[in-house]
Amino acid sequence: MVRLETDLPPEMPEAARDDLLAAERRRGEELVRAGTIEHLWRLPGRLANVGVWQAADPDDLHTAIGSLPLWRWMTVRVEALATHPLDP
Repeated sequence: MVRLETDLPPEMPEAARDDLLAAERRRGEELVRAGTIEHLWRLPGRLANVGVWQAADPDDLHTAIGSLPLWRWMTVRVEALATHPLDP
């Protein structure tokens, strides 16, 4: 499970912010098509989301997250998930 929270500098010009957000969306779509992002939920009220990501190993996950255009302004928390015996 990957939780991403983005904190862009308030002094960032609006055009630069818009360009970054568009690039982030394009990269996110690529990661979805590649199967890296399996599920994604928005956290309303802020630039944040939580999702289920798949990667071969921690290095591949780090590379995928680091490929996001907003990476340098993100706080990232990763938690490994395992199946639960009661999961339907």
